[in-house]
Amino acid sequence: MIGAAHDGWVDDRRVGLIIRALRRRRGWRQVDLGEAARLSQASVSMLERGHLDGFSFQAVRKVLAALEARAELDIRWRGGGLDRTVDAAHARMVGAVVETLRALGWETAVEVTYAIFGERGSVDVLAFHRSTGSLLVIEVKTELTSVEETLRRLDQKVRLAGQIASDRVGWHAATTSCVLVLPETSTARDQILRHGRVFDSALPDDNVAVRGWLRRPSGTIRGRWFFRIISPRSTKEGSGNGARVRRAGGSLVRTAPRTNRG
Repeated sequence: MIGAAHDGWVDDRRVGLIIRALRRRRGWRQVDLGEAARLSQASVSMLERGHLDGFSFQAVRKVLAALEARAELDIRWRGGGLDRTVDAAHARMVGAVVETLRALGWETAVEVTYAIFGERGSVDVLAFHRSTGSLLVIEVKTELTSVEETLRRLDQKVRLAGQIASDRVGWHAATTSCVLVLPETSTARDQILRHGRVFDSALPDDNVAVRGWLRRPSGTIRGRWFFRIISPRSTKEGSGNGARVRRAGGSLVRTAPRTNRG
């Protein structure tokens, strides 16, 4: 966490003191830190004096990264209301994904925890296609905050998925695949585009490939799936988008779009 928070706001002065202390610990001058973070010595000086207003959060992150530190943004809103809002959005998307998979003949398990050889975590959705022995690890993200961390954790879950499925659910997989699910928003698509080469290498399969594979699994797949939950209040979004599944709460989930866009 950068600095201390007072009334929900980051203590700029404390951030500056942390940067200066870490710089001195490395034996660096301000100009040395500036070169490592691609900033001027004057900018480093301003940051160390707590004048953060003129800098982007990304600039502060670069300075801390050069010092082998990490910045995390703490946002507060109505007490614990923000956490409940974020958790609700994630749960809603997980539920919609599960409904879609079950409609396509997949068995599913949600929030499957594991602790294997010191590696711990939870799989958002673990799915099994019994007739083909296909196991699918699904990571659901309402917001992509760290590309490196997301892919690292996903790789860990794929590596352990066979044992997790066998131990926790009794599924014996012939193959293991993975899909990263993101909301169908311009923000999410822009995030993927900004890291296009990374995702093209790690998760090369797109919406069309993922949906086709889910209907008829063959071999393995590593893809990203932009998933849209359509509200019944939005008739414009709901028109002409193919087959939909109605949830118990009344919302609609699009499962078979007629276009290549998720």
